[in-house]
Amino acid sequence: MSDSESLFEAVATAKEDRVMALVREQIAAGVPATEILAECNRGMVELGNRFSSGDCFLPDLMFAGMIMKQAMAELSPLLAESEDATSRGTVVMGSVQHDVHDIGKDIVITMLRGVGFDVVDLGVDVPPEKFVEAITKHNPQVVGMSVLLTTCFKSVIATVAAIKQAGQREKVSLMVGGAAASDLLRQNAECDYYGRTAVDAVKFASSVAEAA
Repeated sequence: MSDSESLFEAVATAKEDRVMALVREQIAAGVPATEILAECNRGMVELGNRFSSGDCFLPDLMFAGMIMKQAMAELSPLLAESEDATSRGTVVMGSVQHDVHDIGKDIVITMLRGVGFDVVDLGVDVPPEKFVEAITKHNPQVVGMSVLLTTCFKSVIATVAAIKQAGQREKVSLMVGGAAASDLLRQNAECDYYGRTAVDAVKFASSVAEAA
C-alpha cells in the first residue's frame, strides 16, 4: 500500500483503513468536507464502473458501502456546518408489497448515498400508498422499486397505478430492479427504467439528476 495513494483510489479499491486514515488526515489539514466527500463519491463511481466491467464483485460493493458509512460519520457534522453542502437529489426506495427481501435494495441505497443522493428508505413489504405518501412528503426525482419474487409483479403494477391515481406520475422517474425484475416488467408496469444491477440504478438516478 503506497502512502501516496489517493482517497479516490482507496475508495475505488475498498481499502477501509486507508480510506479512514486519509479522511481524517484531510479533515485535520482543513480540507473542506465537501471536497473530501466529492473525492469519496468519485471513488464510488469508479468502483461501480469496475463492477460493471467485471474487475470487482458484489462483496466489494457491499464492503465499500460500509466504508462510506464510516466516512460519512466523520464528515456529517462538518457537512452540516458547510454552506457548500449540496445534494444531487432525492430518491425514494422500497421493496414492493409482499416482498420482504432487502439486500439488493440496501446495496442500491448505499451506492446512491455514496455518490451524493439523499435516499428515503421505505423498507420492505411497502404498500402502494406508502410510496405515494413518500413522494408527497419528500418530492423525490426518482422512485425505485425492488422486487425479488415473481409473485410480486402485481405489487409493482399496483404501485405505479397508485402513483398515477394520486397525480404524481409526471413528477417522478420510476425505476424497477431486483432478481425478478426485467425489461418486460418495466414495460407492463409502465416504469421508466429497469436496472439489472445496483450500478445501473445509480447511473439512471444520476442521469435524471443531471437532466433536472
